[in-house]
Amino acid sequence: QVQLVESGGGLVQAGGSLRLSCAVSGGTFSTYVMGWFRQAPGKEREFVACISWSSGSISYADSVKGRFTISRDNAKNTVYLQMNSLKLEDTAVYYCAADRGWPSRNQNYYDYWGQGTQVTVSS
Repeated sequence: QVQLVESGGGLVQAGGSLRLSCAVSGGTFSTYVMGWFRQAPGKEREFVACISWSSGSISYADSVKGRFTISRDNAKNTVYLQMNSLKLEDTAVYYCAADRGWPSRNQNYYDYWGQGTQVTVSS
């Protein structure tokens, strides 16, 4: 049973930074594509970033490009999302997801999901 546990969310002022972590257990982390998605109140869940198993392929949503950085540590079975220059519109529940194969922006591609961590950006 593959389990994903996000952490690192919280309340931050606009312009600040947070680093989210997602620890994966129960599978072979180094073979998984990892993605971050978010869902704001009243909105559909949307793609944020994804990373291949080797970190050789990375993709970002246009809304976060240049501000967020996805990375992974295969030795620690953990994927990270460094979020800088946070904006009010970044407020959402952030989810990590995992699957095998190639990185995808499509959330339907991912089989395994964490429970989410709340990020709230205040003015």
